[in-house]
Amino acid sequence: MTAEAPSSIQSALGSAAHYSNGAVHIADESAVRSNIGQLVRLAGLGNETEQAWARYLVRLIALELGAIPASIHELYMARGRGEVPPTFTVPAMNLRVLAYEAARAVFRVAKRMEAGAFIFEIARSEIGYTAQRPAEYAANILGAAVAEGYRGPVFIQGDHFQISASRYKQDADKEIAAVEELTAEALQAGFFNIDVDTSTLVDIHLDGERAQQAMNAELSAHFTQFIRKHEPAGVSVSIGGEIGEVGSQNSTEEELRAYVDGYQEALAAKGDGLEGLSKISIQTGTSHGGVVLPDGSVAQVKVDFDTLLQLSRVARSYGYAGAVQHGASTLPQDAFGKFVEAEACEVHLATNFQNMVFERLPKPYLSAIYAYVNKHYSVDRKANHTNEQFLYENRKRAIGPFKEAMWDLSAEDRDKITAAWEQQFATLFELLALAGTRRYVDQTTNAAKIAPQRSFYFGKEAEQEEVKDLSD
Repeated sequence: MTAEAPSSIQSALGSAAHYSNGAVHIADESAVRSNIGQLVRLAGLGNETEQAWARYLVRLIALELGAIPASIHELYMARGRGEVPPTFTVPAMNLRVLAYEAARAVFRVAKRMEAGAFIFEIARSEIGYTAQRPAEYAANILGAAVAEGYRGPVFIQGDHFQISASRYKQDADKEIAAVEELTAEALQAGFFNIDVDTSTLVDIHLDGERAQQAMNAELSAHFTQFIRKHEPAGVSVSIGGEIGEVGSQNSTEEELRAYVDGYQEALAAKGDGLEGLSKISIQTGTSHGGVVLPDGSVAQVKVDFDTLLQLSRVARSYGYAGAVQHGASTLPQDAFGKFVEAEACEVHLATNFQNMVFERLPKPYLSAIYAYVNKHYSVDRKANHTNEQFLYENRKRAIGPFKEAMWDLSAEDRDKITAAWEQQFATLFELLALAGTRRYVDQTTNAAKIAPQRSFYFGKEAEQEEVKDLSD
């Protein structure tokens, strides 16, 4: 490997790959693909030096073997211009648990179906409670692509890079700076798709939609300018905006137009002809994680597909790809085909993938997780909630502390989870009409090979945030 790296890094790849002066030479591709998982594990569980080397080398190896972090911006803008048909919906998948194994299942399905239009993402909140900084999450995804022999653009996204309304009220400049710092970190890690979420600052008590959306529009333009300033040369980051907090009242055409008109004016005022958004997230009836019933099951929720279709077409009238649906993974399976019918450009999926893990964990693991949650988070128990509701809503907060335990699941237990995931991804990809979408990606996407900065990987890592007031 290289004498610079710790022995654990050297033993992971041996003579199969050699690092020198910011580049990797692959001597044995098959061995690298077989052993990349060892590097990915060190990227999450190693000591500080091992993590730095592992994350850096996974990124370099992925580039060398053709798995390239990319922006979906060009594909979305082509869809907005009518050059790509609105006949499929891009899934944006939040892989909170065993992200490497989950992503491997995604890439296996994608290769079989010749699918290319899919996104891996993690939210500001999830980064906190899963203990996965952007560089680690990217290593999981890119390492999975290497392991499965996937070549082509890999879309990694910062989901809900959200302003906390309460923290903004206390110190606006500090909260804006926190989101800027996370955005810069994510860009360095290969996140070339960022969903800006300042919809928490929409004030419905003001008179008229334009006034209600004013702060949202202004700050969205601010973060757009920040992203364009920090994005690497040769990449136009895909930026999403949001007009209404998920789980509240359904969005309207008047709100969407007020937001977009205000945003475009604010962005134009910043000069330099800055490239704007490629999509807009709206609210049509769902809530993040579903609605939990007293017995711990998830209530069926309804999506207003008529509103989704209407607002997707309004968004495309502005040249955007369409509307984005959040919080959809716990919907009934037969609902997913309707996103395609409603011409939604993107749908965000997270909680069900997490639930599939908890449902298949050995009882001793699950008992340990619930004991941890009861010990550390009982102060957050709501008076009117049953124990089942409390555990369902809070068990995700054990994902970070139990990361190593998840890696150490037996092969049999892990295979049960990954087999269920792969079947679910295949079903979703079929329902969202992703088969054959690789051709649209290849036709539109400029997958520039951006060399990672070694100083980023070997610098001081940001501390995890308290995130319970942020959306997933």
